[in-house]
Amino acid sequence: MPRRLLPILAASAFAVLAILGPASPAAAATPEQKLSVLSSWTQTSAGSYHAWNSARTNQGAWAEYGFNWSTDYCSSSPDNPLGFNFELSCYRHDFGYRNYKSVGQFDPNKGRLDSAFYEDLRRSCATYNTFVRPACYSLAWTYYQAVRVFGSVIVAQSDLDRAARLKADGERRAAAAAAAR
Repeated sequence: MPRRLLPILAASAFAVLAILGPASPAAAATPEQKLSVLSSWTQTSAGSYHAWNSARTNQGAWAEYGFNWSTDYCSSSPDNPLGFNFELSCYRHDFGYRNYKSVGQFDPNKGRLDSAFYEDLRRSCATYNTFVRPACYSLAWTYYQAVRVFGSVIVAQSDLDRAARLKADGERRAAAAAAAR
């Protein structure tokens, strides 16, 4: 390339940049927008849960909101006690706690976050057969009480043992019902 073309190309590039403007990152969501979305994703309804889960699987689309998507799932308690899957319920609960704390709105929302957690657990339990469902509901209540009182899921071994007995009884009833058909 001849040396005399370099200044012309450089001047052309600067002209294009001046017309288009400098590159800038996507605009951050306002605090009001963030609170609005956060509220919509932390209600007790199944629709709220599904909206949050859809966003969870496409976090990049929500990057401008600066949400904290980190989780330790069910903290120091089992994520899948007795085989009941509580992982996503715990994940959404963590999402609510972490993000409301980051915007300074945790205290007025804690009760609803805990109630949404309980409803998520109950919806998870509803997917299991009717014979073992009481054991799942028992654990859901225990997990809910732990977060309501302590702010995190701390479940005693005696609670797990009680639910295990309920589950075993339910499995025996299910087997008896199946054998009677």
